[in-house]
Amino acid sequence: MRLTLRRAVAAGSMLALIGAVAPAAAAYAQDDPRSCRDLLGADAPAYVQCHWLATPEEALGVALFWGADDNAKLKEATPYPGRFIDCSAPGSSCPAPPDGGAEGDENSPFPGDAEEGGTPECETGGQECAVGGYEAGGDGTAAGPETGTGAPRTATGQSAQTARTGQSAQEGQAVTPPTAAEIAAAAQTPGGQAVAAARATGLRVWLDTELADDWKAGPAAFAAAVKRVGALAARPEVAGIRFSTQLGYDTTFTAHEEVTAFVAAASAALRRAAPGKQLGVHTVVPEFACGAVEACKTETAKRYPLLAPERIESYLGTGGVDQLTLDGGLLRGGYTAWGIDAKTARRNQSIQLRARAWDVLARVAAEETGLVGDVSAQEVADRVATPLRDGAAQQVNVWTRLQDARGGVERLTAWDALKRLAPLQRRMAAVYDPATPETDPAADLKKIAEVFGQVYLTTA
Repeated sequence: MRLTLRRAVAAGSMLALIGAVAPAAAAYAQDDPRSCRDLLGADAPAYVQCHWLATPEEALGVALFWGADDNAKLKEATPYPGRFIDCSAPGSSCPAPPDGGAEGDENSPFPGDAEEGGTPECETGGQECAVGGYEAGGDGTAAGPETGTGAPRTATGQSAQTARTGQSAQEGQAVTPPTAAEIAAAAQTPGGQAVAAARATGLRVWLDTELADDWKAGPAAFAAAVKRVGALAARPEVAGIRFSTQLGYDTTFTAHEEVTAFVAAASAALRRAAPGKQLGVHTVVPEFACGAVEACKTETAKRYPLLAPERIESYLGTGGVDQLTLDGGLLRGGYTAWGIDAKTARRNQSIQLRARAWDVLARVAAEETGLVGDVSAQEVADRVATPLRDGAAQQVNVWTRLQDARGGVERLTAWDALKRLAPLQRRMAAVYDPATPETDPAADLKKIAEVFGQVYLTTA
């Protein structure tokens, strides 16, 4: 597994983080007019938040509207049209269940002709069938969880599910789940000990690794890398695996089809080696920050052809990725040529994310690597709170150490101010490399847990 330039520049050490002058409520809750956290008791846990769906004033207005004139509007109202069809109504046409109806428990996810845990009998001709909530190809291999949006399409018009047959399916099948002995051995490695130390502090653990170069090196190298990660991820305290960084941004891949094949192969192999774990990737979508500036969108599309929104979206959900992390590096100064400052770029990205509803397809995280050095307390607080408040991300990942090209290291230092962001703790994650500890991994992770709810452990 490669040590990417990004990891060399910012391979994590002990966290020292965000300076915020105001407490978390000022950075997040008090600025939110719909916050009702003031109604919670003083002993309410910091991670519990309260937001009005309708403020008391709005609720009164709604009640008065429907209650006016002896509830006249309420009496005239009709049910909102839904997606259900009354099959008994004249003119309705409803497909009949196969074979006159499904057999077995109506709540079972398995087809009627499959025993629990087994494989159903698929129709001939290579037609796809379902296995336990996953769509399977003609060879019966699970391809990924279903969503209601249909399988994304590749540039050739071929569905992502079909594209997983060929090389991706073969590579996924080449990986076998780790044995008990391999899992036990992984627990004794530095990475395994870091996982145990992180979990002991109450941190939610993700493994942060890179499989792109292993995949390009061939099936043997790829299978070995996945097995190493799978043995470490098999531990119950590991919530997920981020298997690629700078996906489509660096020079590892030159074609969208190649990226698609890698994501499909990696997700299939990891779901086999570490079943039940969430899978994520890190990348950036430059066009999002352009807003309505057409010249900006044209230039970013030309400069970053693998990072077009529709291509990144194809990896989400049925594409194999459960979590998408978007880097904030380009937002700081990357758009000045078009008169777009960092604040506007961040706002534009938030609008695009909400409009495309990517949070329905996958969990979206924002990643900050620039919260070091001479950064104002207000700027730091804004970078953490704003993506969450704007609905652009469900969590924010913060690098705990940055190394420049000359080998110098900058650290985040405002611990006391960061502690005031306690209401956001579960939504904040530290990116930390146990191979370069500040003190020792156990002590570093204990300090990280004072302000973060999650940690991404860099693994080789």
